[in-house]
Amino acid sequence: MESENQKVISEAEELPRTIVRHVVKEKLCHDDDDMSVHKDALLAFSKSARIFIHYLFTMVYVCLIVECECNANDICKELKRQTINADDVLNALQ
Repeated sequence: MESENQKVISEAEELPRTIVRHVVKEKLCHDDDDMSVHKDALLAFSKSARIFIHYLFTMVYVCLIVECECNANDICKELKRQTINADDVLNALQ
């Protein structure tokens, strides 16, 4: 059952094959050559793009969290408190 769930998640995360094929051909093909790209190569491009996208989203998320913590910390300093609570974090997000 667990492997089926992982397969569904994996399929949901896959990039559309036609788009991957189009981008790869557009970037690798010169002078309107009719070029075919092997299925394994498309899979490798798709997987590397997916990893890169996850990396970007992780970096954005981390930056937002760090900025929020800094802002929440500033709020606590203004109120002369040492503990950040949930309201401080919510106010920092606004």
